[in-house]
Amino acid sequence: MKTAIVHDWLISYAGSERVLEQIIKLYPDADLFSLIDFLPEPERQFLQHRNIQTSFLQHFPFAKSKYRGYLPFMPLAIEQFDLSSYELVISSSHAVAKGVLTTSDQLHVCYCHTPIRYAWDLQRQYLIESGLDKGIKGKIAKLILHYIRLWDYSASRRVDHFIANSHNVAAKIKKHYGREASVIYPPVDIDKFQPISKKEDFFLTVSRMVPYKKIDLIVEAFSQTPDKRLVVIGDGPTLSKVKAKAKKNIEILGYQVTDVIRSYLQRARAFVFAADEDFGILPVEAQACGTPVIAYEKGGVLETIINGKTGIFFKEQTTASLINAVQEFERSEDCFDTNVIRQNAEKYGRDRFQKEFLDLMGKIVVAR
Repeated sequence: MKTAIVHDWLISYAGSERVLEQIIKLYPDADLFSLIDFLPEPERQFLQHRNIQTSFLQHFPFAKSKYRGYLPFMPLAIEQFDLSSYELVISSSHAVAKGVLTTSDQLHVCYCHTPIRYAWDLQRQYLIESGLDKGIKGKIAKLILHYIRLWDYSASRRVDHFIANSHNVAAKIKKHYGREASVIYPPVDIDKFQPISKKEDFFLTVSRMVPYKKIDLIVEAFSQTPDKRLVVIGDGPTLSKVKAKAKKNIEILGYQVTDVIRSYLQRARAFVFAADEDFGILPVEAQACGTPVIAYEKGGVLETIINGKTGIFFKEQTTASLINAVQEFERSEDCFDTNVIRQNAEKYGRDRFQKEFLDLMGKIVVAR
């Protein structure tokens, strides 16, 4: 089948791009479409030197750094792609990719990382943290997000079959779109993350610096416990805010390449994760390194962490709750087995993803 793969945007090699990488491997002759493409050279090798067809947003001012500000234009932009010559369309969507226009003769399968967070689950949080919860700007922002929700629901009806990255996301697809979804967990490159049993005396968190990741909360908690060392890796809009809250026991490294991140994941006492994430690849990578995870008890981690065996949960996104969890971890640290933690992560490997994806696609095509 002549195949098109549609991705929201290519800015960095993050979780959704790791899924895209495996889909490209399964469909090496497919053409690739993305709203914008500013992926830096070291990270774009997985695209296999293919030509990326982008939208008019590629040429908007500051599109590389301010692309999220063009959200109101994204529905129009994604609908401009001409996919009429393709039999199969696979969208990799955490925003608008699912909204491409197809005909009744075409099969559209969407791998959904999440419904648009800032239009659905995180709208209030997004507005407050962006300073758009009050005044005329707030009213305009709410109006735009209302429009985005209406469009997003309409766009969900264009998909023939949804695949969710977790049961957590499948429930959101059912709630927001009224659609059922199969579940295939994202691929984690388990072989690149080998465990070591000898840990060093520091805790670790790695993340894009955006509000919902709650890195500032982690930094605040460790600032209140100066006897514990924390290493923070990542870059993004809230980096300066995070740095301002850091005390001497906290080391902020900013952006780091994969090899550096892997080394820290292997050596850390525990990986700290405070986000309500749809799946969360980093907690699985940490477990692949034999490193236990201290995580907020909500979202995809409920499916990937075994409480008391591969990690510890904390119930609230507060400094007090996180501090209590760290203390609980320290009391039971000797009970965590590196091999048990590693074995739990092995369920999420790349080979498993490829097999499950191809098997499901075969069933979808036959059923059609």
